[in-house]
Amino acid sequence: MESEAAQTPLSPVEQFGVDVREMRLARGLSVRGLGSAIGYSGAYVSNVENGKQMPSVRFAEGCDRVFNTGTLLQRQRQAAIEGDHPSWFVPYLQHERRARRILGYSTLLLTGLLQTPEYARALYRMSVPRLTAEKVESKVAARMTRREILDRADPPAPDLWVVLHEACLRVEVGGIGMMAHQLESLLADAERPNVTLQLLPFKAVPVTSRPFTLLTFEDAPTVLHAEGPQGGRPLETPKITAAAMETYDRLRAEALGREATLNLIRTVLEEYAK
Repeated sequence: MESEAAQTPLSPVEQFGVDVREMRLARGLSVRGLGSAIGYSGAYVSNVENGKQMPSVRFAEGCDRVFNTGTLLQRQRQAAIEGDHPSWFVPYLQHERRARRILGYSTLLLTGLLQTPEYARALYRMSVPRLTAEKVESKVAARMTRREILDRADPPAPDLWVVLHEACLRVEVGGIGMMAHQLESLLADAERPNVTLQLLPFKAVPVTSRPFTLLTFEDAPTVLHAEGPQGGRPLETPKITAAAMETYDRLRAEALGREATLNLIRTVLEEYAK
């Protein structure tokens, strides 16, 4: 009888690692040798091969170059990222990678692009408690990989504008210490030239209580993404996206300016640090 481990299918990240190892061994390369050829340490290569590390874009590109596999591993890497997200979320990810501007409104939890690994890990553990530790780490890695677009040079990184309800700072995901670290990360993200944060304080009455994201493009219609109990789907009907954009403009008008936003984040951070 086969063992339970043998019957357990590999995650997309684990399968990527297995394929890299097989290609490396077929070419007689050591872990250190492959790392040297593509500009990574042997430890990084080992972590990828063991499914413990979500490979970077540069890692996949380097492997394709060394193995002469065209864009095979780059495409497999992207499939691995999408494989660690719900199927209904994959169309959003595809839009997010192409967007020129990402306009988000969050009401209780921070948007995925601004989450630290610790915050994301705590969310997964609370929302899907039956996930194995390995699956949680795979999902966290996939979520963190989304942040790569904020540092992208070609094509240019998108502009990210996020309106956060003050509740996003107050809901203690993972505890006080973890929230302090998350708010420190939020302040650091706010210093990025392509990131704008605004807080909607408790005293302001929001025009809507539902979170949503608008994505705009240079050569395609605006897309609205709003999640519900059964997931979400992209909406491109001009009438719907125009109404959502008007709502977003009103949210931005009601929210605090940059300095007031940063001051409020610092105030809450000090409360957590006491």
